[in-house]
Amino acid sequence: MTTHPAHPAARSITTTPEGLLWEPSERWVRGRKGDVTVVDSRHPVLVWEPGLPVPQYAFPHADVRTDLLRPAADPPTGTHTGSQVFYDLVADGETRPNAAWTFPADDLAGHIAFEWFRRTDTGLDHWYEEDEESFIHPRDPHKRVDALPSSRHVRIEVDGHLVADTHAPVLLFETSLPTRYYLPREDVRLDLFEPTDHHTGCPYKGTASYWTWRGEGDVPPDLVWTYPDPLPAVAAIRGRLAFFNEVVDITLDGERLERPETPFSGMLRKAGRRR
Repeated sequence: MTTHPAHPAARSITTTPEGLLWEPSERWVRGRKGDVTVVDSRHPVLVWEPGLPVPQYAFPHADVRTDLLRPAADPPTGTHTGSQVFYDLVADGETRPNAAWTFPADDLAGHIAFEWFRRTDTGLDHWYEEDEESFIHPRDPHKRVDALPSSRHVRIEVDGHLVADTHAPVLLFETSLPTRYYLPREDVRLDLFEPTDHHTGCPYKGTASYWTWRGEGDVPPDLVWTYPDPLPAVAAIRGRLAFFNEVVDITLDGERLERPETPFSGMLRKAGRRR
């Protein structure tokens, strides 16, 4: 019996001479542009490019509506690893430039990758892993996100002002990011903040809404967020409030925590100075 490359017995991460990492995925993945299904694959491949923290999918040609692809009219340079071939997508009455491309690696010959619409404003509108819609980028199988109810004592200060004090947080542990503390609304001084129209999406948690600090000081906007309708895997954070550890002072069980340096730190510092 021949073992399909996506079978668990054959699973491994492979490195190409170009510096790409890739491995087969067992997920059924579909991508749509409007009402048109452009990708429908039970044998996708996850690809990690050097310098990019999140993976992307590449699909066998046979699983892609290649009749909807045209050689790119104005292909970009330096956007992906190696010398790729780019394609414009023509579907649902619209052309989306550079929506798809191929990787130069021999290992990935015969595969096509697509941009994800809500990350780059091009590519496809909707992606599904099995029957659940996925956003922003594919979920990394080597990353964990755990939301655990706790009775630890959490106090949060913004610019020296106590804004939250609780013994009922939910701690969210996410690979490569600091622990986030999701607090009951009744334990947060929300009168010190005002809601904004800012929203972000996360493939592991859902869509977040934000609040901004009303006071003075070098405090960035959109400091507080909530997931009103989180994905089932992190249902425990529903409606709770979290703060960016990078720019607030958190005291956990009487111990003041250091502010972590994360991929968000530079963005938050710049936003605070612009206020």
